[in-house]
Amino acid sequence: MWSGGGGGGGGGAGGEIYWERNKESAESKGIAVIFAWASIQDRHLKTYVDLYTSLRWNSLVCHADFLNAFYPERAMSLAFVVLNELVEELRIKSCPIVFVASSGGPKACMYKLFQVIDGMCEGQTYAGEYRLVRNCVSGHIYDSSPLDFTSDLGARFALHPSILKMPGSLKLVSWVAKGIASGLDALYLTRFESQRVEYWQALYSSVNMGAPYLIICSEKDDLAPYQIIWNFAQRLQDLGGEVKLVKLNDSPHIGHYKHYPIQYRAAVTNLLDKAVSVYSQRIQILGERTCAEGMHDEISELICDLQKVAVNSNQSLRRVALGPSDHFFLPSSVEDHNDRDSSSLQDEQKERSIYLPNPPSLNAHSVLGQILFDVCVPKNVEGWDIKFGGSLNGQPFASARRYSPFHGIKCNRRSKL
Repeated sequence: MWSGGGGGGGGGAGGEIYWERNKESAESKGIAVIFAWASIQDRHLKTYVDLYTSLRWNSLVCHADFLNAFYPERAMSLAFVVLNELVEELRIKSCPIVFVASSGGPKACMYKLFQVIDGMCEGQTYAGEYRLVRNCVSGHIYDSSPLDFTSDLGARFALHPSILKMPGSLKLVSWVAKGIASGLDALYLTRFESQRVEYWQALYSSVNMGAPYLIICSEKDDLAPYQIIWNFAQRLQDLGGEVKLVKLNDSPHIGHYKHYPIQYRAAVTNLLDKAVSVYSQRIQILGERTCAEGMHDEISELICDLQKVAVNSNQSLRRVALGPSDHFFLPSSVEDHNDRDSSSLQDEQKERSIYLPNPPSLNAHSVLGQILFDVCVPKNVEGWDIKFGGSLNGQPFASARRYSPFHGIKCNRRSKL
């Protein structure tokens, strides 16, 4: 079913969806997604839409059919339509989202939406773009809701306003109402009761979205008893949710705004302002997290590049060191005294040699260096019998003698010692 109200909308088997946009101000504060059930008439629903419009919030209205609460497939189908509408809107401009649940609206659609964006539907994977909707959820409002769908709820809802308007005698109307109630009770006992736990679990899981709650109820609401609402609020608080419970005295089911407009508007305004603040903080955190992840990726890439360079360098050095024809030429003090005589030899060695940095050495001008020098180096070496053995620079002593720094010094073979 297609409908419009200040914007595009959509629907199908399961209900009606349409937009109501704030026309007076080009800049809206956010989107209020209103989940209503067939128990609410259109003229009554319009008063809530006008309230959010006056507060500069656009409204996406999901008016679910009566049977959606009893057929999960219909509720799921309607939930996807709502999600797709939100995704298209958020792609244009991101903004805070507040879910407004009235009467049986949570069971007719909203709890299925929670399951989709939380990934609670077993065996099914949905588009990651629904995460965009989840990140924008900044508040929850429950008005005469949630209802506890038990076996006697069918009888209580059998006298729906649409049934009361049927032509004919009251006896006929009573007969039709009892027949519908009997059929719904049979449905509850065979199928619906098994889904009750899933329904409440989905509502409680909304705490993970990190958004505050406003719950408005009354002691005279026979369809949404105060004790059920209070237990729901207490459970949300136990799970870590921020909950504000507003209890009114004598207003009927879905009649709180009509009987207490000032208190109702003040409570809603406070929740919407808090939702804008929650949304701003969340966007800031998500932005910082994105920057941190981007920086982490850059650092990771840099480390990987450095590791690759180190591996390549080690492999190159290993190939040089293990080659059978490779020769390491380590400079020593001997070559420093023979630069002119062995320049040609050194040039030849440089072509196929690798010079390695000298290892750390002891400073001769330090105190420890001076002590070791005085102890280990004799003051007078004249007359010593100095004999060279082995080879010098890979050459026998005979061939290397002419490069020796002691050439020309008289060496006695017998020491005075």
